[in-house]
Amino acid sequence: MTASLILPYAAHAQTVSSPALATAPVVNINAPKATPAPDALADNDKLVDDDVAETEESLKVVQGNIFHPKAGKPLSYWDGLVGHLTVEAGIAGNPWTRSARNFGQFYVDRANTVTLNQIMGSLSHPVTSIGDGYGFGFNFEVMYGSDARFDPTAGMGSGSLTGLYQWVPTQAHVDFHMPWLFKRGIDVQLGQMYGLLGSEGTPALARPFYTFNYASDYIVPFQVIGIYTTLHLNKHVDWILGIDAGNSTSFGNAGNNSRPKGTFGFAFNDLMDGKLSFHLLGHFGPQGNNGDSRAAAGWYSVGVGKIANEKMQYNGDILATYKLNKKMTITVDGTYLHDDLARDDVYGVTSYFAYDINPNLTFNARGEILRDNTGGTIAEYSSFTSFTKALTNQPYPYYVAAPTTFGALTVGVTYRPEFINKHVSFGQFTFRPEVRLDKSLNGTRPFNQAGTVANPVVNNGTSNMLWFNADAIWAF
Repeated sequence: MTASLILPYAAHAQTVSSPALATAPVVNINAPKATPAPDALADNDKLVDDDVAETEESLKVVQGNIFHPKAGKPLSYWDGLVGHLTVEAGIAGNPWTRSARNFGQFYVDRANTVTLNQIMGSLSHPVTSIGDGYGFGFNFEVMYGSDARFDPTAGMGSGSLTGLYQWVPTQAHVDFHMPWLFKRGIDVQLGQMYGLLGSEGTPALARPFYTFNYASDYIVPFQVIGIYTTLHLNKHVDWILGIDAGNSTSFGNAGNNSRPKGTFGFAFNDLMDGKLSFHLLGHFGPQGNNGDSRAAAGWYSVGVGKIANEKMQYNGDILATYKLNKKMTITVDGTYLHDDLARDDVYGVTSYFAYDINPNLTFNARGEILRDNTGGTIAEYSSFTSFTKALTNQPYPYYVAAPTTFGALTVGVTYRPEFINKHVSFGQFTFRPEVRLDKSLNGTRPFNQAGTVANPVVNNGTSNMLWFNADAIWAF
């Protein structure tokens, strides 16, 4: 098979796992375990009260905010400004690799190398009442580090840095609440946002492990630019509608084709006395690049011409979280991708178990089975700029597996050492060691070996990959 026939499809990656729109995606670094941001739009009762921004109590947002209103001073809207900074570094130890890579991973692809994964800073304001039931907020967030290689949005600074450490804007949106149609109103986000599908998010504390599951890395939308709405049908049910430019792309010359894409689905929150929440979401639209195919040094770009405007991609996600009790939570995430252009179907199930042993220690376990029917989706983007080049229709080096059913089991802990944090007034430290085993369940051998331009399909590696990983996070 020639390289031009097996080009991996680049526009898939991980996303925040919140089932509804989060306008102030800040992480509670003192929570018992790492979780995605709370949904600042869900409770309309707080927004319709015109006096909510008039009390100092209402401005006590997540601990770690770098801004502090002055005591005794009349509070304004801008006294609710929120600033956060997170630094993550880690190592993915794989003693048996012959390629210096961890196959099937974006952010932790570099084996046996201490890496500064991300320095992420955000400036935001929760949606806050501005009178008559209306609310307004915003969020601006940027990231620098090795993770930025796989988090670009085409046309938004993409390719400005080309080394191991790059920078990207990750969020730039304004947020509105309108008291329309329903008792709890409608919420709107406009701008660049994380996609809504999937179970693991880009910010370090928006996932339970250092490494990602395959589905979050490869088969759900990553970044989107557009307008998304959440219609709060009642206390427990949200209807989500959105239109966007596509996965990790923008508009004009930075777009992948001339057709719109969008998200549709429902989120069900705090059912069964608050124990159960789940969402049913889909993202639909043509995702191929309608430029002409290009070649350089034996590699090809992903452009296929105008046919890309007609070939659909379908993403589906079913995510459910159930609280067994105050200490134990289970989560199941089923994901699906069908791409008309790549003629590929990728689907899988990931399950999670979290047990809060004490306020400073959480045990986490994750199991995943995922099938890539053609081998064209789970790929190694082998240069520092491969992913960005794939998004922007430039030739790029890569290698892939034969059609494979992947299995992965990960166990680890999230440890917030009290003996350190009680002496640190600025931020909080978290450590996350883990042990992970990846395995081909159908006999292929894609791990611990690299492909070449002449043969980018790897089947001379190993059928499993046992690795030992850990990261350290400072968050404020």
